[in-house]
Amino acid sequence: MKQGYGELSDRSIPSPITDGETADAASEESQGERVARLKANIVEGWTARLFLPRILGFLGMLALSLFTLAAPAHAIEAVGVPIDAEAIELTPALELHHEDGDRIQVSTAPGADGIVRRIEVRARDGAEGTNWAVFALANNTDEQLDRLVVAPFFRLSGSGIVWPDLGASRIANITPSQGFAPKRQSSNEADVFLITLDPGTVVTFVAEMRTNSLPRLTLWTPNAYKDSVNSYTLFRGIILGISGLLALFLTILFVVKGSMMFPATAALAWTVLAYLCIDFGFWNKVFKVDVGADQIYRASAEVMIAVSLVIFLYAYLNLGRWHFRYNHVVAFSLAMLCALLGLAFYDPSIAAGIARMALAGLGVAGMMLVLALAFRGYDRAIMLIPTWLIFVAWLTATGFTLAGHLVNDIVQPALSGGLVLIVLLLGFTVMQHAFAGGPIADGLINDAERRALALTGAGDIIWDWDVSRDRIHISSEAESLLGFKRGALEGPAQSWLDYLHAQDRERFRANLDAIVEQRRGRIQENLRMRAKDGHYLWFRLRARPILGADGEVIRCVGTLLDVTESKTAQERLLHDAVHDNLTGLPNRQLFLDRLGIAIGRTGNDDGTRPVVFLLDIDRFRQVNENLGLSIGDSILLTVARRLSRLLKPVDSLARIDGDRFGIILLSEQQPDRVAVFADAVRRAIRAAIALHEQEIFLTASIGIAFHDRVTRDPTELIKDAEIATAYAKQLGGDRIETFRPALRTDASDVFQLENDLRRALEREEMQVHYQPIVRLDTREIVGFEALLRWDHPKRGRVSPADFVPAAERSDQIVQLGLFVLERAARQLSQWHQSLPKSDHLFVSVNVSSRQLLRHDLLNDVKAVLSRNSLPKGALKLEMTESLLMENPEFAAQILHRLRELGASISLDDFGTGYSSLSYLQRLPIDTLKIDQSFVRSGNSPTQFVILRSIMGLAHDLGLETVAEGAETEADAEMLDELGCDLGQGYLFGAPMSADEIRKLMDRQNGEKTKA
Repeated sequence: MKQGYGELSDRSIPSPITDGETADAASEESQGERVARLKANIVEGWTARLFLPRILGFLGMLALSLFTLAAPAHAIEAVGVPIDAEAIELTPALELHHEDGDRIQVSTAPGADGIVRRIEVRARDGAEGTNWAVFALANNTDEQLDRLVVAPFFRLSGSGIVWPDLGASRIANITPSQGFAPKRQSSNEADVFLITLDPGTVVTFVAEMRTNSLPRLTLWTPNAYKDSVNSYTLFRGIILGISGLLALFLTILFVVKGSMMFPATAALAWTVLAYLCIDFGFWNKVFKVDVGADQIYRASAEVMIAVSLVIFLYAYLNLGRWHFRYNHVVAFSLAMLCALLGLAFYDPSIAAGIARMALAGLGVAGMMLVLALAFRGYDRAIMLIPTWLIFVAWLTATGFTLAGHLVNDIVQPALSGGLVLIVLLLGFTVMQHAFAGGPIADGLINDAERRALALTGAGDIIWDWDVSRDRIHISSEAESLLGFKRGALEGPAQSWLDYLHAQDRERFRANLDAIVEQRRGRIQENLRMRAKDGHYLWFRLRARPILGADGEVIRCVGTLLDVTESKTAQERLLHDAVHDNLTGLPNRQLFLDRLGIAIGRTGNDDGTRPVVFLLDIDRFRQVNENLGLSIGDSILLTVARRLSRLLKPVDSLARIDGDRFGIILLSEQQPDRVAVFADAVRRAIRAAIALHEQEIFLTASIGIAFHDRVTRDPTELIKDAEIATAYAKQLGGDRIETFRPALRTDASDVFQLENDLRRALEREEMQVHYQPIVRLDTREIVGFEALLRWDHPKRGRVSPADFVPAAERSDQIVQLGLFVLERAARQLSQWHQSLPKSDHLFVSVNVSSRQLLRHDLLNDVKAVLSRNSLPKGALKLEMTESLLMENPEFAAQILHRLRELGASISLDDFGTGYSSLSYLQRLPIDTLKIDQSFVRSGNSPTQFVILRSIMGLAHDLGLETVAEGAETEADAEMLDELGCDLGQGYLFGAPMSADEIRKLMDRQNGEKTKA
């Protein structure tokens, strides 16, 4: 009859003691369960090895078997099982047998009645040559006892050094002489069987073994065994956690430092972690590992520990620097050890044995090498001595354990913890070397210092976001700039949103999210941060992510740079490009753009059409001449504010040019309402303006043009308004005129003048005349001012006061300016080549606002100078004070580049503006040209004081002075007395042609020759 996993014979076997009683059935297990157990387990037969120790063992077991068959089996001694015993060691009470057949006959332990029985147990699969273990348990109590029979798969103590026992499943099944068959319990670390002992019984157990040895067999109470497993599980979890964190930390250190010794240490830490996972059975819990496969893993892990230790010694001690043969020795050692990995798949026991001997030899050889290098004063070797001594002590303890001299249960966990401690100490040693000095570390620190010094010199602010902790660290410079206390800007990234401008918050948050999610890229954007007083400063943030060992972003580091000044200048340039610098209103270009948009909407909304107002202040030129440009600018500001109050949000106001303003009226559509608005505009301008305890009264000519729903070009609508304004001016000013087609005939003369001006250059009607500029102390001609003259075939000579405004209105001023620039430079070059002693001559050319605001001015000047051979500074560009003040920042940039090309800069009409003095230091000016209004004012004491102040200021700044309007000898003598360098006026000559200038120069040279 089959019992448990083996077979118990149905017949009674005579015994020398009894008269043939048979053993009771060992279990009531069903036939199906027994068949399932029989199919689920494979008996591992005892395999003889071809090596001498295995052959001798086989012969010994064979002799023992023959002796057993020849002689009757002796009854074994039962081990008593008390109730309060948590664990009983059964290993000393075991009887081991080897049978050539598939069954074994044993005598049971004497029962309570002293009777010894003979039982026969058959192997569950009928395999030949089976190993058996027999033991007996006695329950002398009056209670039923449940106990666990535990045979661990692997036990370091006594596992051996040569051909070590690497662990396996030990027991295939256990058959009792009576009672219930033991039930196998699930466990990844041991063969565990649950047995039940009835009160007052003695049960003999026959264990069918899968291996030829059973290192340990223990009887546990279930709760005590569970507590023991849990306690070791906690310890193992702590050891695995420390080992894993240590391996991860050393990997991160390798990423940060990048030296070869750091990956070598990290590799050793990961290898130890893998070995501990195998030793603790961690992989068996995570993956499905077949019985016996962990022997390959254990042997491979022991080989890799030896490999990683060799690599660590080579990398940390930098053996390549001491002798070239070290490289060969290390390479050979690594090749041999790596070959063991292949052997581990063929025979794990041999590979593990060689690895254990290699570790022992490595410990001794490493100690000798470390001491030898330490005596040479090598700092790395000196720092490694304490750790390597501990490693040698650990190897010694491990050797005693493997030999079976240390068999305590705590030895194996203690050695595992000691291995982690060694790796931890190696990591500390490496870090101590990395941060305390050494050639490689010094190089990294020096590089870091150079980066830090570079950031300090650049003035950038350090910005660091610790992603894992969600904390931003920023240098104290940013908090000082914003007026906050130290640490106010440090905290979570979310708290930074409160300091950012509302329009920058979402972009900042999106960039941080993208960096973390994509784990790549960089941040490069401009942010506005609110200062303590409420205003905003511009900062440029440039940062990039730093990835950890797991590929996730752990930090985001970069710099902040205060770009408030450059951003303000940039915004001002963009603003000034489409706005008037004085009033802040839109300029002509933006006015045209808005008018075009309004015209485009008329097709979608039949009820709305734009109405254009053009205002030209009457006699405003006289206001500038009598009161000065500063008063005129104040008046324009007042007019702009008054007009702005009359508009609604849908309307637009712009300063077209000079004293002309434009309005796009969209809020009123009915003619009577438009007339009411026009009258309100007229009354707003006519209201008295109080300035300096005096009242100024102004009037304006206002032209109105209604959109006809057909015209799509905004310039045509503005021309209609200009025609109406010109008609109002012709009628005496202070009038409101609405455009009507009949007015085009009246404006034909104006348009004809503009058309003639377009063809004047082609017909060579334009001539350049030159007015002499003399040195006041010697009366020698040193230069000329180029002035444009137009000889119209029908109208005769047209005054510049008439054709210059027309040129500006028709955008011809740029072509005229380039014509004067080219002719003047060419003529001056000819004079330098033909006239004797004329290298000092220069020519001044006026530059209009349209030319200055165009970026082509630089290219025009460069082309003119390249075509004409002129000394540096011979070509002077004259710009009015009011022109430069329209956009000082942009003007400064253009003037600097003009000077780099070789041109000289002259500030015309000096003293008539309102803010020139504050910009004299910033603008690259060579010459101050004093306006003629200061010279023609007579010899009043006030005027004398002003001129003397101007001369003193110019000389202190190293500038040359030119005075316009010298009409009499008294004017020239006064200017010379005040220290003025040059003079210009009808006293020295009127504007004349180039031929007349040559004759004048010939006369001057002749007089010099006679003198």
